[in-house]
Amino acid sequence: MSNSADSNATGSTPSGPPSGPAPRRGFRPVRILTVGVFALAGLLFFTSFNTAKGTDIRSDDNLLKLSDLIQERSRKNKELDESNASTRDGNEKLAERDDGSTKAQDDKLTGLEKDAGTRKLTGRAITVTLNDAPPNATAKLPGYPEPQPDYLVIHQQDLQAVVNALWQSGARGIKVMDQRLISTSAVRCVGNTLILQGRVYSPPYKIQAVGDPAKMQQALADSEAIQNYMVYVNVYGLGWKVTEDGTVTLPGYSGTVDLHYAKPVK
Repeated sequence: MSNSADSNATGSTPSGPPSGPAPRRGFRPVRILTVGVFALAGLLFFTSFNTAKGTDIRSDDNLLKLSDLIQERSRKNKELDESNASTRDGNEKLAERDDGSTKAQDDKLTGLEKDAGTRKLTGRAITVTLNDAPPNATAKLPGYPEPQPDYLVIHQQDLQAVVNALWQSGARGIKVMDQRLISTSAVRCVGNTLILQGRVYSPPYKIQAVGDPAKMQQALADSEAIQNYMVYVNVYGLGWKVTEDGTVTLPGYSGTVDLHYAKPVK
């Protein structure tokens, strides 16, 4: 059977359309890849639209919603801590009625609870207050560079330096903001906010410790980390204040004492 190419080659004129089907084109992977790329792009557009629901997912409003969510979760954690503390107090009062233990055993348990930080603690105290510098702060002393944003905020290591110095001075108990610290407490900062035991705080940060006021203040002065912090206080205006509070009562720790990432040694 002849085709159009054969006809042209012999000089004859085709009388009509070819009697057989047109030859199939070969398989081309590039076309399949192109179709896949467009399909993936469509899926991404649809997912973005479905997530945004017609809103700008990068707008400040969404950031505010996330901040509100964090604050709400922090508030709920505070309520749970207070409820847990109330329940614990009730259980202890019931146990004190007649638990079958001797006075010596009760005294030993009370001492262990005080050491663990789950009981209230009364004694002479000092309070250290740290705060961010003013946003328009400039270098107050010659020879220092103009501040970067990082210079003007309280960092995690600043809070840790204060807490560590107070413990080293022999402090019997420490409260950060409104929460008592225990051996598993972690003072962590995310951005310019403090996250402590599931709750979120903003500056100014207050750290109150019960112990010998003179020893605690001397430990603060001797700390190299705090000496470095004081440079930023004097040059850029970071907040630093130490006050003697007289006799105060620190609350007992009211959160969970379960370990999440470690196991006690047996």
